Amino acid sequence: MQPWFPDAKLGIFVHWGIYAVDGVAESWSFFNGQVSYADYMKQLDRFTAAKFDAEAWAALFAEAGARYAVLTAKHHDGVALWELPLGRDVVAEYADALRRHRLKVGLYFSHLDWSHPDYATVRPAEVEKENRFAVPEEGREDPARWERFLAFHRGQIAELQERYAPDLLWFDGDWERDPAQWRMDELKKDIQARQPGVIVNGRMLGHGDYATPEQGVPIEPPDGPWELCLTINDSWGWQAGDDNHKSVRQLVRIFAETIGGGGNLLLDVGPRADGTITEEQAERLRGLGAWVAPHAEAVYGTRRGLPPGHFNGATTVSADGRRLYLFVFDRPNEYVVVRGLRNAVVGARVLGGPAVRHERVGGLGHVPGWEYVYLGDEHLDPLCTVIELELDGELEVYRRHTRD
Repeated sequence: MQPWFPDAKLGIFVHWGIYAVDGVAESWSFFNGQVSYADYMKQLDRFTAAKFDAEAWAALFAEAGARYAVLTAKHHDGVALWELPLGRDVVAEYADALRRHRLKVGLYFSHLDWSHPDYATVRPAEVEKENRFAVPEEGREDPARWERFLAFHRGQIAELQERYAPDLLWFDGDWERDPAQWRMDELKKDIQARQPGVIVNGRMLGHGDYATPEQGVPIEPPDGPWELCLTINDSWGWQAGDDNHKSVRQLVRIFAETIGGGGNLLLDVGPRADGTITEEQAERLRGLGAWVAPHAEAVYGTRRGLPPGHFNGATTVSADGRRLYLFVFDRPNEYVVVRGLRNAVVGARVLGGPAVRHERVGGLGHVPGWEYVYLGDEHLDPLCTVIELELDGELEVYRRHTRD
């Protein structure tokens, strides 16, 4: 795992493809029968990217506080964004603009392909759904055609790496075949041979570098590196009728809870077919960035915070373990409390603001008491207040009693 990834904290997920022409769900709309496959594919001729401005995207993502982005180069519909006859290579423009803004480049690629004629040619050991786009009829398997599809699949991945040299390959769609059919171990070796430093997400049937939960912060976060995929409204791609956008305050809280659990937030935007990002989504990215900037010390380069039970909210810890950051989401009634700190607290301050009073209450010998940190309304940030506690050494916590 490259060190930039766990330190990045925030990435932007970009679902952009032909599905934005009619504003239907990406790939799933024809899978679920909401539109016919033929009507879905008719969007190809009307996807022009006429107002796509990669520089504007990259500047907005950087303003949001992101350190990387992931673009849907190919979704389950099989439409390769870099192959569309647009008269320009929008994927190259995206990658170049990100790098100018010092953002890492991620590309999304779906293993499955519901349009390729050789995809639905073998059946996995267990079929979750009788999907006509994925499996042949009983007795109609053709392993030779499946091998032909695998050669195509590997060729597209190699092309993405050779043309754009992504820092991150974000795979999806591994669930329709078993590991032996995909030969994921072989694929991972091929990917690393071309780019030894590339990061690969977890949707590789056990051969990825990190976990990718969706749409909800795990109550028990994964032990290793992970990333929460989250939409700003309820849709991944642009859908005109979806105006159920999360507020900036909600996004700040989700972000804090995610990094407090040791993860990154991959926050999704769905640009229109012309390449413009809606003002509702841009406004939220700017609002998130406006909160991140003065609280950067508690965000970047930190590690996961206290285990559950020590503080009623999210926390992060500095890389050296000597500073503990408390994320106060709600208006406290005089004070907040941290439990189970073996360390002495030698200083407390509002991040970006003044020192605040604190005291240790209770405790006996090696059993620590409660650390009270006193806050008034004048200390509070309207979105989320961050308190820095300076410790007398590297963080050490007390979890269980040692006497019967």
